[in-house]
Amino acid sequence: MKENGLFPKVPDHHKPNKPLVPNGFGIIYVLASVVYLLLLYSFDLVQVNTSNYASPALTLAVCILFGGFMGLLDDWMDLRWRYKAFLPIFVALPLAAFREGDPCMATYIFGKVNFGIYFYIFIIPMILAVVTNTVNQLGGLNGLETICPSIVLFGLLLGSDPNFHVLLYVPLLINIMLAYFNFHGKIFVGNTGSFAVGITLASFALVTNIEQTLVISIIPYILNSLLILLNYFLFRTRAHVSVDGERLVSDHRRSLITLITHRRPLSERKVVAIISLLMAASTATAVLIQWLLT
Repeated sequence: MKENGLFPKVPDHHKPNKPLVPNGFGIIYVLASVVYLLLLYSFDLVQVNTSNYASPALTLAVCILFGGFMGLLDDWMDLRWRYKAFLPIFVALPLAAFREGDPCMATYIFGKVNFGIYFYIFIIPMILAVVTNTVNQLGGLNGLETICPSIVLFGLLLGSDPNFHVLLYVPLLINIMLAYFNFHGKIFVGNTGSFAVGITLASFALVTNIEQTLVISIIPYILNSLLILLNYFLFRTRAHVSVDGERLVSDHRRSLITLITHRRPLSERKVVAIISLLMAASTATAVLIQWLLT
């Protein structure tokens, strides 16, 4: 601890000479967000009427705390994907309790649809598992694990009921702060950060009933995961990007990163910028649709 600092250092594989960078700064996001949300709950600062008088601040705090714990487990034990795929389902319990008596999901075409018991058994767990794991899968480059979630967080804030906005003020601010240092290669947030922010996105969308806005916003995340999973299950191949000096290049299309760098050497920052612009476009589209159709 004294030699390496508070956070363990890991190599930055996409930089020349692979410099060591402190990892695990996602714990700052978890602690700051949870303390902030507990303060909102303690002082009753979120004035929202819910079907069962449950607290959105307390619910979101529990979800983020579990996401951070799950990420810590992965950072320490390097969990297999079969476990990581299903662990977020446990977060469905506090969210199901929060949405008790309100098994409806807003749709743009059919209005609010009542899914009954299936909303709690299938829809909530599915949204949590898909969103959390797709966010975790799009990483590895400096800034991806922080900039892209910050864009989606901001979009969800804009697309939600103004009474809920206060829930995201500190989580968004902290993630933007981490994004600055992460983008410049000073820190990594680790799985702790990516799982926690992924669960934040899914949980906030479920708490505020803007699930469709979330799904449209994360289309680049979904595309990346589909490419990874299809290549793995059909061809047993994994995505890999090579470092050519200070540029990244790939000879296949097995992920969003390798799709962008396929026979097209680009700097790490350019790849991150392209993916961030794709995320901004999908998020802006989702918010615009939300404003026009509601």
